[in-house]
Amino acid sequence: MLAKKSFGEIIFDSLNSIILIVFGLVCLYPLLYVLFASFSDPAQIAKHTGVLFKPLGFSFVGYEIVFNNPNIAIGYMNTIIYVVVGTTLNVLLTAVGAYVLSRKTLLLKKPMMIMIVFTMYFGGGLIPNFLLVKNLGMYDTRLALIIPGIIATWNLIVMKTAFSAVPDSLEESARIDGANDFTILFRIILPVTKATIAVMVLFYAVGHWNAWFGAMVYLRDRHLFPLQLLLREILIANSAGGNLLESATVSEDDKALVYLVIKYCTIIVATVPILTIYPFCQKYFMKGVMLGSIKG
Repeated sequence: MLAKKSFGEIIFDSLNSIILIVFGLVCLYPLLYVLFASFSDPAQIAKHTGVLFKPLGFSFVGYEIVFNNPNIAIGYMNTIIYVVVGTTLNVLLTAVGAYVLSRKTLLLKKPMMIMIVFTMYFGGGLIPNFLLVKNLGMYDTRLALIIPGIIATWNLIVMKTAFSAVPDSLEESARIDGANDFTILFRIILPVTKATIAVMVLFYAVGHWNAWFGAMVYLRDRHLFPLQLLLREILIANSAGGNLLESATVSEDDKALVYLVIKYCTIIVATVPILTIYPFCQKYFMKGVMLGSIKG
């Protein structure tokens, strides 16, 4: 039987709920503003100031221009390639590295961990990284966005901690049955720690989806640009907006108005896919992170 709450507890819970609701609305409103503006009439949204609670008029002109532009389609394709290939390699190699580091009998385990943690605080910098990528022959290739950050140190430590929490009896029984390290990793360790794996997939996938700086530094071929780099150009460079409007039947006087709506439409197009995936991984998020942080 639940204990009856006191008046003070009711007031406290009510205030917490109000604060959280207000905070949630503050976080949600910018996205709603962009969404409403993307469906608004260009002429009306250009004159509007202040808050926006619904589309002003209703127009798909911005989305028509965005989806009819080949650069957006190419950017989408490139981003999907980087997310799928990059995340697969990220999780696979991070899991292999975490499995090795979680072995209690690993030789020189502590010095290896010190060197790995060292990379979290100190790095070579942009110019050495650029020279390294160029000398390895990865400049202006897809590999430049996948290989350099293929293992994130923090993710490796979290996954290693999760693997260390798996009971030794599972591994011992598997070895009695003749299982090798790859069998233990892929058929025992990974299924047991699937919550942590889901969190790693989410971290890496979101990182690849939002990445634009590496593409700006290492890529020159526009056919390799990810969607986020194109979005950056649209948001800060009028030339990118001009490229989008080349194939549109828009008068010169209306281009400035339509370009404003195109910015909002491109943000929605670039954001919605990752927002739709996140709820499916959310249930694993807290469980996976806690599993990787309880035992050091």
